[in-house]
Amino acid sequence: MNPLVSLSPADVAARLKAGAAVLIDVREPDEHAREHIAGAVTAPLSAFESADLGLKPGKDVIFMCRSGNRTAGNCDRLAARIDGPSHVLAGGLDAWKKAGLPVVADRKQPLELMRQVQMAAGGLILLGGALGVMVHPAFWGISAFVGAGLFVAGATGFCGMARLLAVMPWNRRMKRA
Repeated sequence: MNPLVSLSPADVAARLKAGAAVLIDVREPDEHAREHIAGAVTAPLSAFESADLGLKPGKDVIFMCRSGNRTAGNCDRLAARIDGPSHVLAGGLDAWKKAGLPVVADRKQPLELMRQVQMAAGGLILLGGALGVMVHPAFWGISAFVGAGLFVAGATGFCGMARLLAVMPWNRRMKRA
């Protein structure tokens, strides 16, 4: 199995400009739809083994995510799909933007689903706490209920709040990559 070799954003940009590489974005479709590097092939980790990577002989393969953590945590899994050398964009999309390199952004797309979950859960926990202090202690049950839901989501991989948010009208218009 090949270890993933880390490349700086400038190195990746040069290889892409020269047509010598294919960039594979392992983030989820909602993340990719909102913001991505031009030409990146979307192959989300949730369906990675069945994704078409668009590989071409003689081209470097470079994996990327938002911060570099997902690619770092899945190095063996990513490299297993590649016959030759494979690389990772050091620092992911965040480092790419910090280096001043261009991205394709569509701010009309909804926020990433996990960010929506974080915002909704945090807001409900704060609301329950505030109402519990100012109105009646029974409102602390809201915070406990959301906390229990987050625990179950972490333990099982099933997030009811994410499922609920995914069917909201603002998320249905997301274009799929």
